[in-house]
Amino acid sequence: MACAAVLVPGFVGCAVGASCTRAAVSRLTPGTWRHLTLASTMTSQRKTDHLERTASVVRREVVAVAKVCGTASESPSVKSLRLLVADKDFSFKAGQWIDFFIPGVSVVGGFSVCSSPRLLEQERMIELAVKYTSHPPALWVHNECTLNSEVAVRVGGEFFFDPQPTDAPRNLVLIAGGVGINPLLSILRYSADLHREWANKRSGYEIGTIKLFYSAKNTSELLFKKNILNLVSEFPEKIACSLHVTKQTTQISAELRPYITEGRITEEEIKDHISKETLFYICGPPPMTDFFSKQLENNHVPKEHIFFEKWW
Repeated sequence: MACAAVLVPGFVGCAVGASCTRAAVSRLTPGTWRHLTLASTMTSQRKTDHLERTASVVRREVVAVAKVCGTASESPSVKSLRLLVADKDFSFKAGQWIDFFIPGVSVVGGFSVCSSPRLLEQERMIELAVKYTSHPPALWVHNECTLNSEVAVRVGGEFFFDPQPTDAPRNLVLIAGGVGINPLLSILRYSADLHREWANKRSGYEIGTIKLFYSAKNTSELLFKKNILNLVSEFPEKIACSLHVTKQTTQISAELRPYITEGRITEEEIKDHISKETLFYICGPPPMTDFFSKQLENNHVPKEHIFFEKWW
């Protein structure tokens, strides 16, 4: 994972060194932390490891215990988790990821939160969606994780949407590829929460329009499609989506057909949404994020209006 965006005010710029971690970990009970093999992960030299790739990225100090309280299959290859995080000092911004510490696993995972910050504030819950791979944290999620499993989590990342009530309304264009939908779904859900609050109270942040472009191999790999379409139906004047499939071999359902385009997301589609009030958030495989970031810059979108995160 790699990121490019604004720095987070109030975050400590600690790399994942032992001294920073010890201070943060002191919040956990000895019994819980005894089973989390953080010490061995700090010395990992594998270049593909999450900690290695994100060593210079800002993180929160808080390391919190999280308990698995729900699981579901989101696709043939993706499992979702719902985690209870009781620590009131644990918080995140829409779009950020977590370090995921697993008892007995000597590699730290890195997973984007796909739920809205409002779910954490109201119910102390966060949601993750993890793709099956041979990476030990992903294997644990798919093969060993059960209800009431305990892990530890810490927030990091510089890719987020966190408008303040006094900020000017902004339109959002969200461009997702595959499991890259996760942080963008968090942003989409949070934007919907902000709009509900504005509509009900006429206070808080007034969101502009939101357009989601989301590409996957086929409709079974389009994660959270029902959640996305429910938001489109709830706020047709605010939220729209264009779902793309690149290798569809079966018939597309009547429910999905109005939203589906067969083929990749194109530069022309994105270009139609360029304006000075629009922010662009991109998350997916590196070639995809590189392509759309470059095309937006070529079309004179200011760099400070382009945010991207790469998953590989």
